[in-house]
Amino acid sequence: MLGNRGGALHNSDREIVRGYKSRRWITCVLEFRGRHRIVMSSNRYTELFFLDEAVAFAAGHRPCAECRRQRYDAFRQAWRRLKQQDSYPFADDMDRELHPARIDRGKKVTYEAALSSLPDGCFVQIEGRAYLVWRDGLLLWTPEGYGRRDERPENSMVTVLTPKPIVGCFRQGYMPEIHESGRFLNHR
Repeated sequence: MLGNRGGALHNSDREIVRGYKSRRWITCVLEFRGRHRIVMSSNRYTELFFLDEAVAFAAGHRPCAECRRQRYDAFRQAWRRLKQQDSYPFADDMDRELHPARIDRGKKVTYEAALSSLPDGCFVQIEGRAYLVWRDGLLLWTPEGYGRRDERPENSMVTVLTPKPIVGCFRQGYMPEIHESGRFLNHR
């Protein structure tokens, strides 16, 4: 998946100089309508790459309304249920609430929760490693894909990496897409 954080995060030497440009953090598909980009073009948004949608959500991104319209609408629907709203939220409304739930004073926001309370799709940190909560297991994240599947320990408190509003959307039925390595590990 491809994502961005609202603009250029890099300078003219293609060095990352900031963590985000605005609160509009979105996740896109890699190919859309034949568009072609040169990574880190001058005065253009900085491309970020994610293994899958679950990883992008853990980083605090939401689906793009243009190239991922169906996923965006499904996310809005879950958000609407979560917030018990009469109408669907606008992107700005979601971004305004998501931003302080993902970053505070330049640092990633995390929180503690009982592992048993978390829905599928959440990322947690255990002993310094990132795991995807998926079905009855934990899938160890690696840059190459999910490395192994462990059983979910009972009565365990964990550090949650996925922002709270996104976890709430998962509880309302939004199921993030995961990389094939995770689907493979889950069928063993």
